[in-house]
Amino acid sequence: MDCYSCRQDGQAAAPPRERIAADEHWRAAHCFDTSLPGWLVLVPRRHVTTVADLTDAEAAGLGLWQVRLSRALTAVTGCVKTYVVQFAEKEGFAHVHFHIVPRMPDQPDDRRGPGVFGYLGVPEGERVSERRRDELAAALRAHL
Repeated sequence: MDCYSCRQDGQAAAPPRERIAADEHWRAAHCFDTSLPGWLVLVPRRHVTTVADLTDAEAAGLGLWQVRLSRALTAVTGCVKTYVVQFAEKEGFAHVHFHIVPRMPDQPDDRRGPGVFGYLGVPEGERVSERRRDELAAALRAHL
């Protein structure tokens, strides 16, 4: 099995951007291939490919993490709301994960709602740098 999320969770010395927050069931990380600062991914700590397969304990923590991370993003980035999205269909990324995406006050109309995915899968030169993702991770962690 080739699962990006499982490989990242297994790192002994994960950088801050890969472990903004975690508990026994969930881990929050900054998305790696986005040009939008603050685009987070909430990932179950065990390999699971459908929401229906979450345990009751995992499900109980899911809503709490989505709200806590949304509040932290509002405080740290100044976003006016967050989008929460889950697909888990891309090859190598079938592990259930929830995108928690800040919607900034000045975000163009064509990048709101589903258009926000225009910030994802961007070329490496357009991505939020590792340094910036680590800075955001530290600020989010401090707020949490």
